[in-house]
Amino acid sequence: MSRTGESQHQRVLVFGAVSAIAREACRRYAEQGCSLYLVARNPEHLGVLAQDLRVRGAPLVQTGVLDFNHFELHEPEVDKAFTVLGEVDIALVCHGSLPDQGACERDFRLALAEINSNGLSVISLLTLLAPRMARQQHGTIAVITSVAGDRGRQSNFVYGAAKALVSTYLQGLRGRLLASNVHVVDIRPGFVDSPMTAAFRKGLLWSSPARVADIMIRSIARRRHTVYAPFWWRYIMFVVRMVPEFIFKRLKF
Repeated sequence: MSRTGESQHQRVLVFGAVSAIAREACRRYAEQGCSLYLVARNPEHLGVLAQDLRVRGAPLVQTGVLDFNHFELHEPEVDKAFTVLGEVDIALVCHGSLPDQGACERDFRLALAEINSNGLSVISLLTLLAPRMARQQHGTIAVITSVAGDRGRQSNFVYGAAKALVSTYLQGLRGRLLASNVHVVDIRPGFVDSPMTAAFRKGLLWSSPARVADIMIRSIARRRHTVYAPFWWRYIMFVVRMVPEFIFKRLKF
């Protein structure tokens, strides 16, 4: 048994596997003896991660290269993953991008690309995963969304809108899959110190990818529903949601 309490020998499918949080989660699953199928856009980074996971103890590591905005390629990749793994015990959806809010406001094509990356591409994958896992009658789907989806802030409402779309979809999907014994976990990180946020000034509220990965793995093991990572973001976002709109619309954060 690992320090996160997750059982061994599970089959784990990871989309966005080379992202900072996913990479840390993959390392922990490898150390538990899980078999992994990794999907990401960059084949070189995938190869490096796969080799690292084999060294850490994963008995099987296979990879697939996918640009998540090419929706027509999703189904063949999902089919390949299920063929390699047989069944999927845990499916992690971890890919995404952090848009330039101002640029997205000026050019709808940029906004659409970001909504595709952070919202619709996730729903495309979930649409493919859900029936396959329902047929198994077991498994967990965990998706990294964001606290940004809790309310539309001036500084990042394109990103927040895409994440809110996914969180609402997950809530409905959780109910839909309940009778199939498939659990759905919505992981909502706050500020994470990762390559995607390298240009940001860091403060006390920032967390490491390793910490968020540990929270995600524990939450999957405990069959949690909506998880703020770390936990204090639940209280921060409760306060943010309670701010009256006539005040909130004036806030620049």
